[in-house]
Amino acid sequence: MTRPGPPPGGSFPARPGPPAGGSFPARPSPPAGGSFPARPGPPVGARPGPPPDLGDDEPRHPAVDAAVRSLVNAATLAPADQIAQYEAAYETLRETLATIDQT
Repeated sequence: MTRPGPPPGGSFPARPGPPAGGSFPARPSPPAGGSFPARPGPPVGARPGPPPDLGDDEPRHPAVDAAVRSLVNAATLAPADQIAQYEAAYETLRETLATIDQT
């Protein structure tokens, strides 16, 4: 395989230089007073409210609840110890979901 070389004639066409006059056009300056107009906020009613309170009458899985509690408790640990907690919670959730899928 050969590498491409310069075009026939031995040189490339010249690159264009800077615009005539030696400088580029000036950039627009910020608005007077140094502040920009305020950004519009989100439309009224665009953000949903909190989810409805479902209470404690929904069935829960004890292993999932324990894994969630361990994640909450991990926030108080040193970063190195948090990794072990996250990995243990991940394994618990993975195994729990696998057994739920099998039933």
